[in-house]
Amino acid sequence: MEYRRLGASGLKVPALSFGAGTFGGQGPLFGAWGNTDAREARRLVDVCLDAGITMFDTADVYSGGASEEVLGEAIKGRRDRVIVSTKTSLPMGEGPGDAGSSRSRLITACEDALRRLGTDYIDLFQLHAFDAGTPIEETLSTLDDLVRAGKVRYLGVSNFSGWQAMKSLAIAERYGHPRYVAHQVYYSLIGRDYEWELMPLGLDQGLGALVWSPLGWGRLTGKVHRHQPLPVGSRLHHTADYGPPVEDEHLYDVVDALDEIAQETGKAIPQIAINWLLQRPTVSSVIIGARNEEQLRQNLGAIGWTLTPDQMAKLDAASSKTAPYPYFPYQRQEGFARLNPPVGGPLRPAHPPAKNAS
Repeated sequence: MEYRRLGASGLKVPALSFGAGTFGGQGPLFGAWGNTDAREARRLVDVCLDAGITMFDTADVYSGGASEEVLGEAIKGRRDRVIVSTKTSLPMGEGPGDAGSSRSRLITACEDALRRLGTDYIDLFQLHAFDAGTPIEETLSTLDDLVRAGKVRYLGVSNFSGWQAMKSLAIAERYGHPRYVAHQVYYSLIGRDYEWELMPLGLDQGLGALVWSPLGWGRLTGKVHRHQPLPVGSRLHHTADYGPPVEDEHLYDVVDALDEIAQETGKAIPQIAINWLLQRPTVSSVIIGARNEEQLRQNLGAIGWTLTPDQMAKLDAASSKTAPYPYFPYQRQEGFARLNPPVGGPLRPAHPPAKNAS
């Protein structure tokens, strides 16, 4: 297993991490992905650790907390061997204080997560969404308190826009609070919007990408082809509706390219799609999910080899889409090249924290 720095932090994370969204199986949406119990989860954790996957990602909203509970049971007795990542901010109830990133909500959410996970610290604590109703200063000072108390070690966000992430980083620097080092994002061969603004921001500010849904909400599992309709009863008929829409022709163009490379390499389509992501700038880890051991072992086949430059270029061409304004001029006009150099290179080290404001 390859290990990478998480953004500009000193934390080393595996190139592949495991998403525990299938653990628990309660609730209408975030519990619909699977129903893995503690026994099955422990076996999946065994397979992960044997392969070098040491980071496990969950969230309080997954199965209403049951995912954290099952993960806690699965890692019991080997907490020192794993990196635990969880998220909060999405609604956990109908009450006015059951969502968001206020001081009250974050303290309660952290304590609840620690209890459910059966641990006294969280390696990576992430905001699952931006809370426009709470001052960023309040959110960051609370997260600072949790870090200073030893309950949280690193901080990240998920599903933030560029301005939301940048404003938060600027305020953290102004007051000397810990900076976010991770951004958990949707990114796939059929969903490359991350590249337009969030990837350059990640490079500039030292935010490592933790990629969720690398197979495009199940569209890149190898079950979808241009002349092969989905089997009746496939979960994709239901789950794909939750993800961003994808035009059929664009999807088929990408799958055609994946099919060609699958024939060249002997690798499965999901393995190729994940391998492509692992070669993209800012990507610290790709989160893979699995409802059973067979799926997990197939996804593990995404590492240990590398797509060639020609194969990467073929996938880039098939999956590329024109960026929206104001990004598309940089793609089309050579005169902008000096102002907007190609995305790539190492993550920039985090800025030293500013002195506390008086």
